[in-house]
Amino acid sequence: MTRYVRFAGLLFSGLFAGFLTGVLVLELSLRKFDATAYTQVRLVELDSLDTLATVTLIPALLTTALLVYLTRKTNARGLTVAAFALLLFVFGLTLVVNLPINSDQLGWSVSAPPADWTDTRDRWQIAHAARTAAGVLAFAGLAVAALMPARRA
Repeated sequence: MTRYVRFAGLLFSGLFAGFLTGVLVLELSLRKFDATAYTQVRLVELDSLDTLATVTLIPALLTTALLVYLTRKTNARGLTVAAFALLLFVFGLTLVVNLPINSDQLGWSVSAPPADWTDTRDRWQIAHAARTAAGVLAFAGLAVAALMPARRA
């Protein structure tokens, strides 16, 4: 059973880390554009990307939590716990910073973005960069843990 849970955890955490990285690259590319272009792209992003984040992060969290239990007496436990903690950090940061900004941006007008749009963009992008780093580190931790021999600690 551990093998299948590990595979699912790697799959979902890898997809999630890749998704976060792709969005980070897009967001950093948007920094050279004006408010109208930024707002238009953000509205397109908000159409379905939250769904993709949900269908990859939630299974990554659940499978990693199960892995924490299944590896509790192995030498992979530390990396698995760290990966789970990082994914929880991503989840919390998303709830506290990114989702409220996403909700606010849904009401933005492409023809009349708010005057403080750069402040909002910067807050979202800083939080997103932090969660991207945490998501990639979580995936890396799970990958290294999967390569470790399954010895009891």
